[in-house]
Amino acid sequence: MSGTSAQVARVPGPIAGVLDAALAARPQAAAVEAVSGIWSYAELDEQADRAAGALWSLGVRPGDRVAACLPNDLDIVAAFHGAQRIGAVWAGIGEALAASEQRELHEICEPTVVLAGPRYLLDSPGRVDPDRWAGLLARGERAPRVDHDIDAPAGIAFTSGTSGRPKAVVHSQRNLLLPGAVLVATRGWGPELRKGDSFPFTILNLMVLSTLLTAQAGGCAVVMSRRDVAGVVEWISSRQVTVWNGAPAQLHDLAARPEAEIGSLREVWSGGSDTPDVLRRAFADAHGLVPRTTYGLTEAPTVVSIDPSGDEWRPRVSGQVLPHLDVAAYDDEGRRLPAGELGELRLSGATTGPWAGVWRPTLGFWENGAVRPLEPGPIATGDIGTVDANGWLTVLDRKKLIIIRGGANVYPLEVERVIATYPDVARVAVCGVPDERLGQRVAAVVESGTGGPLDTGALTELCRRELSPYKVPEFWTQVDALPVNAMGKVQRTGLTELVGQPRPAGS
Repeated sequence: MSGTSAQVARVPGPIAGVLDAALAARPQAAAVEAVSGIWSYAELDEQADRAAGALWSLGVRPGDRVAACLPNDLDIVAAFHGAQRIGAVWAGIGEALAASEQRELHEICEPTVVLAGPRYLLDSPGRVDPDRWAGLLARGERAPRVDHDIDAPAGIAFTSGTSGRPKAVVHSQRNLLLPGAVLVATRGWGPELRKGDSFPFTILNLMVLSTLLTAQAGGCAVVMSRRDVAGVVEWISSRQVTVWNGAPAQLHDLAARPEAEIGSLREVWSGGSDTPDVLRRAFADAHGLVPRTTYGLTEAPTVVSIDPSGDEWRPRVSGQVLPHLDVAAYDDEGRRLPAGELGELRLSGATTGPWAGVWRPTLGFWENGAVRPLEPGPIATGDIGTVDANGWLTVLDRKKLIIIRGGANVYPLEVERVIATYPDVARVAVCGVPDERLGQRVAAVVESGTGGPLDTGALTELCRRELSPYKVPEFWTQVDALPVNAMGKVQRTGLTELVGQPRPAGS
């Protein structure tokens, strides 16, 4: 497992006290930097108190849901901390979602208050527009002190919804704080940490991996408002970001710009979807840093495994399991398999080592105004993969995405990794299309990096060299752009419709 013998494990919490150590040691140090400016720990603490008071004045009480549809800026960070200080349950509603998608999330979590930014499209109950919110903050009302149970509901993380209706995963304060505590301890971070994130902060995982993590290190959360390559470079360079978390597509763009001034970086993370080995090498050649690949899970929450600090990595592997977790492969009957064997990955808490017994399973799913608890036992991830004796985790594919061609299993991710090595492929998604004789045939939907036509004959030959014959795509479709969600992950729903009129391989 990753980590060092010097790490000290403790149960963190509550979130209401996560700033306390930094407030005592370095109150004027930068806690959060965003497009609107910089707040010190003292200023963030004051703004969080104001947000707590404003929410309390709106009738929010412990256990009530507070939703936010706000841009990446200071306000969403203060509102999150304020909600936690009064025991509310936080939920984010993405700015990029369509009105029907925003409505779906609103109906699931039934918030008492929705902090509405310019991209919130609903006239829903509890809506609080920016001017009203600013007025409430200016009044400076204070909420009463609330007793906190670190194992009570604190946040709702919506699954990506790539294959159906999103689920609302409910996490405790304990589990929202644990990823930051573990990563700070195992990677040796301290006040020098300046962690930049450009994914939307309406995603609960981003709060976990930004302000909650950096506060435990005494460092600064850099809330980036741009995701394009020029904007990412400008933010990293001008704000001296030391650790940056990006999607593979962003790393691809940066790898093509070796002149980009990102020398302040000490670590680059890649997550949200698979990171091809060829991309890791290209990025390292361009910038001298080998991206740290991650495997994450909404139910964990956030990072489950990550490459160790430094340059060590293994081909097609998504790092080592973090020491507060236990991940293993299981067979279809729910039996744990020996290390290294292939099966469905399942998650539970570590039972040995300094972090044993600290993690708790997610509280369940928010449904019909209450938490529906999980079934007992390890959490099934839905991913097929292996974990070796040293905790190195490999994901082969999503269980439900397996293509069954003539009785043989084809794992789309395995095929996608081969296709992604072709120089002009920017993105690829492999799926099954119905076939009367074989059940399914393999189809590939590809996006060109230059916009020009792709040579499907060359792509087919590449696959034939690297894969068993039954895994080679039989149909190819080129699209201008594959649909992706806010984390840069390809939207799998409707993928077969994109195949349209596929061209047979080699045509």
